[in-house]
Amino acid sequence: MATRGRGRGTTAANQLGDAEAEARRWYERLGGQVLNLVGSDEPSKQALADAAERYTAAGSQLDQATSAPQYRLVTDTALEGLYYVRAARTAMGMDPGPELPGSAERARAGELASTSEVDVDGRSVTGSPQPSAQNNHYYPGGRVGGRPVPAGWYSEPWWKPMLLGGVGAVGGMMVASALFSGFGAAAVGGDAFAGDMGGGFDGGTDPGMDPGMDPGGFDGGGFDGGGFDGGGFFDGW
Repeated sequence: MATRGRGRGTTAANQLGDAEAEARRWYERLGGQVLNLVGSDEPSKQALADAAERYTAAGSQLDQATSAPQYRLVTDTALEGLYYVRAARTAMGMDPGPELPGSAERARAGELASTSEVDVDGRSVTGSPQPSAQNNHYYPGGRVGGRPVPAGWYSEPWWKPMLLGGVGAVGGMMVASALFSGFGAAAVGGDAFAGDMGGGFDGGTDPGMDPGMDPGGFDGGGFDGGGFDGGGFFDGW
């Protein structure tokens, strides 16, 4: 029995060590990009600012992490930041670099395939697959308020109030509701839209999920916590 206990302890220690090493690897790669890239226009500057925000958050999470799930959260946050870096590099006409690890949520959300516009409470919100002076806020794709939102460049960061909660979340949900119906047809690769669009903003969440917000509010674009191969993706940067 004692031998079996030691075996379990060794396995847990190895898992913890692997999770920490992976988290630090992605965190350092994000840091290398954030610290060495300078935006050349408003879209790239904004995307790099969002990447820097994720870098700061990942650093704070890393300082406090003591378990494998907490280290995987660091990996999630760092990868989200690298999606913003990739968007910034694209906006500046640079090689975006190797593809990042995908996830089921991002695949379901898809990407904007064309420029679209919706009117929300007297204001216009637009989205496009390409950055522009008007559409200079990037979203990497995933779930917001329990619904898939395609990756693309938007005229405003309408999702941020929803992440913060409180009174500001109401306005974000109004935009989200309009986008789910107005931008769904403009998304490619978004398998979820055919089934999720029919009920407006309610009734389309996963079984058992509160229709307002995902547990925890935001999943960082839907990154899976434990399935990342830490080597090779950004070695050429």
